[in-house]
Amino acid sequence: MKPGKLHAWMAALTEIGAGLLLALGFLTPLAAAGMVGVMVVAAWTVHRHNGFMIVREGWEYTFVLAVVAASIATLGPMEWSVDSALGIDEHWDGYVGLAIGAGGGVLAGLTQLAVFYRPPKSDEAASQ
Repeated sequence: MKPGKLHAWMAALTEIGAGLLLALGFLTPLAAAGMVGVMVVAAWTVHRHNGFMIVREGWEYTFVLAVVAASIATLGPMEWSVDSALGIDEHWDGYVGLAIGAGGGVLAGLTQLAVFYRPPKSDEAASQ
């Protein structure tokens, strides 16, 4: 990802921010979309060449986190959430939550990859 330092900071802030929003149940599908987007990018840029299992730094864990975030978006924010306290929880669950959380997250992640991802140069190409 170019520029690397900026994307590292943005990924960290998104993980923390989306995690806090999910824990609070505030703007739940949007928080889930943020988490799914970060996990799509992480799985593709860092983990995909290592296979599936996390013990070999594979993409299993990023996949599980994305599925959990999409599931939370589909189920909705539940009764003890900020969304419920604000009265916006009924608009966020079911297929709408799934579309925003999973669909929006995957679309955001793929867009970020298309715009900013630059594969590392191979050792063979670098030595020439």
